[in-house]
Amino acid sequence: MSDRHAATSPSPTENASEIGALPTSVEAFQAALQAERQRMAVEFNAQWHAQIALERQALEAEFKTRLETEIHARLGAEFQKQLQDGIAAGVAEAVQRILEQWRLSRHSRFGPSSESHQGELFNEVEAVADQAGDTQDEHEGDPASAPSLGTRPKRGHRRALPPELPRIELLIDVPEAERQCACGTPLVRIGEDVSEQLDIVPMQIRVIRTVRPRYACPKGDQAPVQQSAPAQILPRSNFSAGFLAMMAVVKYVDGLPLARFEKVMARHHVGVPRQSMARAMIRLAQALQSLHNLARDTLLDAPVIHMDETTVQVLKEPGRSPSAKSYMWVQRGGPPGRTVVLFDYEASRSGQIPVRLLEGWQGYLMTDGYEGYAPVARLPGVEHLACAAHARRKFVEAKRASPNGKSARADYALDLFARLYRIEAKLKDASDAQRFEARQTLSLPVLQKLRTWLDDTLPTVTPKSKLGEALGYLHKLWPRLIRYTERGDLPIDNNILEGTAIRPFVVGRKGWLFSDTPAGAHASAVLYSLLETCKANRREPYAWLRFVLERLPLAETIDDIEALLPWNIHDQDLAMNLAASK
Repeated sequence: MSDRHAATSPSPTENASEIGALPTSVEAFQAALQAERQRMAVEFNAQWHAQIALERQALEAEFKTRLETEIHARLGAEFQKQLQDGIAAGVAEAVQRILEQWRLSRHSRFGPSSESHQGELFNEVEAVADQAGDTQDEHEGDPASAPSLGTRPKRGHRRALPPELPRIELLIDVPEAERQCACGTPLVRIGEDVSEQLDIVPMQIRVIRTVRPRYACPKGDQAPVQQSAPAQILPRSNFSAGFLAMMAVVKYVDGLPLARFEKVMARHHVGVPRQSMARAMIRLAQALQSLHNLARDTLLDAPVIHMDETTVQVLKEPGRSPSAKSYMWVQRGGPPGRTVVLFDYEASRSGQIPVRLLEGWQGYLMTDGYEGYAPVARLPGVEHLACAAHARRKFVEAKRASPNGKSARADYALDLFARLYRIEAKLKDASDAQRFEARQTLSLPVLQKLRTWLDDTLPTVTPKSKLGEALGYLHKLWPRLIRYTERGDLPIDNNILEGTAIRPFVVGRKGWLFSDTPAGAHASAVLYSLLETCKANRREPYAWLRFVLERLPLAETIDDIEALLPWNIHDQDLAMNLAASK
């Protein structure tokens, strides 16, 4: 061994010091061996548990992944199936809804309707002639021997003309030279044949020239004397009461726009600009506002009020688009013998409007299903009724929207509604007590059948279909629909308002289309109110309005104004006033 290796090799003593002292006895050796075994066991257990934990985590992760994959696969398949089924059902429902809307649109355009005959106006003559067939015309044939008011004439005899109309007699006599027999004896009058024809004198336009002479002393000792000018409804206007009454009736009763009335006047060689007529209508409505206010006081004395609203377009409503919808709120009611119809113009359809219009009133309110009436129905003393005609109309639409216009379920509902209306028709002239008893014994069983059928059918019909909408509407309004059976004086529907007030307004709106300003809309509301109230009380509109316009400027007290309301004026007074104006 070289010196270099000898210098670097450790000695046995140094190795022993690095390893540690070896046991010097058997007991010490065994103790050291036991300690080493325990150390190695602890170290092995720790490594074993760590390995097991790693394996467990790996297995759990793998199991979780497999489980999630399987769940996702199953759920995905089920979701896809449900999604496909939902899409198919939604598409089928949408297609059904589109088809129903198409059928309704086609029917409203080309089919007959019991509520609208506007399409027949263009061929009215031909349509009426075709429908008449072999029916005897009441204005053709031999004249009736005597007036028979209220009864139809016999076949072959035309209806006698009203006896109150003035007669102009045309005598067609045999010439004097022909009144002698061939034997030389003068002929004797043994009778006569009389025939009558209805004639119309075209509108007569004239100028009323009022002359008020002035008188003065030639010496100038006193001021001139002159009679006061007669009071006029529109001071400083060259439109008389008769002209204003005719203009209002033509527009608001006959539905003729002022533009067409301007042309009528032009045919008589009188130029009256429609702007002048429109301004006169606004001023006239302002002059009649006191009558409108008194009519509202009478309306609020009614135990039952009908209410509805319809659209009107106002071009120059501040802060609103010209195409925005405004509304006419219409009410009808009043004590017996004093029927009132009121129109109120409002820019919105808010539920607070009927609350304001009916403030302080208590009674039964008949409306359709519009939720805007809910606030007023919640007021103390107000009982809410719902219109049966609107509920029935939903089933009519459902039937029309069905294939071939046939629906057994809609027909069943319509049949039950028909039974209810037949009961009401038979009770038209009955007393309130008789009507109440009949409703309890006859109407309630029919309503119970309808309710049972509704409960059975409602869960089986798609809510968005027309039949589903009809069923939902009926279910929603059911408590209010059956309340008319609580008393004999309650109405079953709102038809009296729609037919006698809403419909004339809608027909007129088709002609004049819109109001230019809110002032014009308010004027239309006042004039529609008074003229429809006049019609509801069976007064001739022109005769009544002319009577009012001639006397309202002379009224000094509220009693004087109230005396001009339609139920306070007799037909004889109106006839005498017209006769005096000729």
